[in-house]
Amino acid sequence: MSTATPAARPVTRVMIANRGEIAVRVARACRDHGIASIAVYSDPDADAMHVAVADEAHHLPGASSADTYLRIDALIEVARRAGADAVHPGYGFLSENADFAQAVIDAGLTWIGPSPDAIRSLGDKITARSIAQEAGAPLVPGSDGPVPDAASARAFAEEHGLPIAIKAAFGGGGRGIKVVREMADVEGAFEAATREAVAAFGRGECFVERFLDRPRHVEAQVLADEHGAVAVLGTRDCSLQRRNQKLVEEAPAPFLTDEQRERIHASARAICRAAGYTGAGTVEYLVAPDGLISFLEVNTRLQVEHPVTEEVFGVDLVREQFRIAAGEALSIPEDPTPRGHALEFRLNAEDPAHGFLPVPGPVEVFEAPTGPGVRVDTGVRTGSVVPGEYDSLLAKLIVRGEDRGQAIARARDALAELRIEGVPTVVPFHRAVLEEDAFTSSEALGVYTTWIESEFAAPLAASPYLGATVPAGGRTTVTVELDGRAVRLGLPADLHAALLGGGGAGTASAPAEADAPAEEEGAVVSPVTGTLASWKAEDGARVAEGDTIAIVEAMKMETPIRAARAGRLERAAGPTPASVTRGQVIGTIR
Repeated sequence: MSTATPAARPVTRVMIANRGEIAVRVARACRDHGIASIAVYSDPDADAMHVAVADEAHHLPGASSADTYLRIDALIEVARRAGADAVHPGYGFLSENADFAQAVIDAGLTWIGPSPDAIRSLGDKITARSIAQEAGAPLVPGSDGPVPDAASARAFAEEHGLPIAIKAAFGGGGRGIKVVREMADVEGAFEAATREAVAAFGRGECFVERFLDRPRHVEAQVLADEHGAVAVLGTRDCSLQRRNQKLVEEAPAPFLTDEQRERIHASARAICRAAGYTGAGTVEYLVAPDGLISFLEVNTRLQVEHPVTEEVFGVDLVREQFRIAAGEALSIPEDPTPRGHALEFRLNAEDPAHGFLPVPGPVEVFEAPTGPGVRVDTGVRTGSVVPGEYDSLLAKLIVRGEDRGQAIARARDALAELRIEGVPTVVPFHRAVLEEDAFTSSEALGVYTTWIESEFAAPLAASPYLGATVPAGGRTTVTVELDGRAVRLGLPADLHAALLGGGGAGTASAPAEADAPAEEEGAVVSPVTGTLASWKAEDGARVAEGDTIAIVEAMKMETPIRAARAGRLERAAGPTPASVTRGQVIGTIR
């Protein structure tokens, strides 16, 4: 099947195959570019902000990602029905899926991204390592391909030493990555990485490589057109992470030597040239405390943190994607010069006082800060609902200053002014980290990719919204007559029930989740609403205090449930996977 597309391609009606903050971001770029935007939405997203911001929106029946935003056939059908001539995948979901890119092209539409071949070669971390090696990029030891089982992962660890990282060969976003520091943990980590990879990306292959202790995470933003230009728009530092997922990013990456910066720029450009890359992409590296640089991976899409690069280079990366997809040349030089410094704070619906526990629920208040250098990219507003089916990102706060010191000072003010109520957020962490010398020092950057888990110790109060529940969801479709024509009308299920019951308040549906039941002594409860992904202890097994009993997956994150005391486990929940609600008793330790 050919991946070639015509030299001149239309980009006038763009379907955004995504949701939330990035769908809003792309829709606004469409408006700036003078083209039409077409949104898609699942049942839980019927009233979402991206639906209202786009020029038009089309329904994807269903609630789960697998039934909606990951359905290639359904998305192509919407694009055809809506008269789209191009598709922008955003980030996450199908953004790095070569089969989706190919399906878009085969449907006669313009794919706003790199070619399917480039996605396959760079999205496969094994092939990407090979390309990076041929391009002369720095690398740590790694397996030659996916390892078939946990025994092979153990063999690698015995040969090359610990710690090792077990990584999903397909995908990104920090999912499907497990770091192993003890030989006894290899098997469990391999199983968990495989399970996460299947859940997030549909494929479970994993490879193994040496893990650098206490590294920084530094990346280069790349734009490449079809005319041979490959621009490197500087670096970003993304070292503040939890569960291998970024929380704070900044550009340019501070405290790099000129030699380090040049090596990152040169190797990123060489990798993209070798892969025949076009579009926006990010080449990621780890930088060890001794200065060693190691290629990590290539993200063949727009990154969540792209706004910090936009702020210091004065460029709209999404509009550049439109130009490249249409066959036009880049509007920027290959080595642009940054101006100032920018920080981005991801605003996730998580409680940092409880291990960054993700919690869906209603956004009762969303008041964004204002002031010089302040930008907010959001997918929610007051009255929005954060569904439990998708990830926890609500919005992003981006703050720019003339230098890093000013950006940090402005960020303190912006975070103090920001007000979000109704769901827990990571804002208390962001406020606290801006008081940590390890992050704010003008001499060196003292944070690294596991710094939050290893060293961050500032006391954080538990969110008052930890018990937030998602309002009763669902929609009911009815047929109404409009000017003599039958029209299908989707109504919130609560409203439909109220109408059938005469509109009285007492006829509305009950909340989707009851309050957490009182816990009996020794009860093992689910901390979140989600999926009981696996049991880690057999029914009737003896467990010690602190042992992991089960894994619950919610909002694309795995949360371990640990024994609060020693004893014998009696399971109350059945086989996995199974749906569970916050506060549900899944077992008892006698």
